Amino acid sequence: MTADETLRDYYAARAPEYDDWYLRRGRYSHGTDADAHWAAELHQAATWLRILPIGGEVVELAAGTGWWSVVLASMGALWIYDANDEPLAIARDRLAAAGLTASSAVRDAWAEPDRRVDALFMGFWLSHVPRTRLSEFLDICLRWLEPGGTVAFIDSRRDPESGAPNHPTPVDDMSLRKVGDREFVIPKIYYEPAELERALAGAGFQNARVETTPRFFLVGSATR
Repeated sequence: MTADETLRDYYAARAPEYDDWYLRRGRYSHGTDADAHWAAELHQAATWLRILPIGGEVVELAAGTGWWSVVLASMGALWIYDANDEPLAIARDRLAAAGLTASSAVRDAWAEPDRRVDALFMGFWLSHVPRTRLSEFLDICLRWLEPGGTVAFIDSRRDPESGAPNHPTPVDDMSLRKVGDREFVIPKIYYEPAELERALAGAGFQNARVETTPRFFLVGSATR
């Protein structure tokens, strides 16, 4: 099985519990103080996203269960894509519950763009793109966008209280993850802001800016 296939299988299996990670429920809780810091920084990241100059047609790659889709759907005409339908089903329910709409389809983030759009977003996806393939993926992002379009992302910083306590610290950009009685080894890369800014500039983007919250997240954007 390839690394891409393992990653797809992992997120299909994890879909029913994925929101527990955002909400710090069950095995993702690290205690009152750490969970409060997490919630505050998650709110900070959402606020950052809401004030970005995003509009028109928006594509969200690797949309998962739609945590960020409910923000993006109020900013433009949203398409949500994921390699698995299991998380997309949850995303569609989340949008409907919020009175929002988006088009959705099963589509791998590595698939060649079929059109150009005004904005492209990824939540916690770049950290699954190996360093050796980062330029390849950013080239795909560039081809998604109209001139002047925006690419934006939110992703993970390395912190021992970010994932589940039974997830070992990643070694050599690979991480062992457990879902029930199954184990998966997947790419998990903690990029530094300057590293991503250089990669974005190298891919042909302009105005690349990547920042961090105090502990858990990095946020970034650039324009074509």
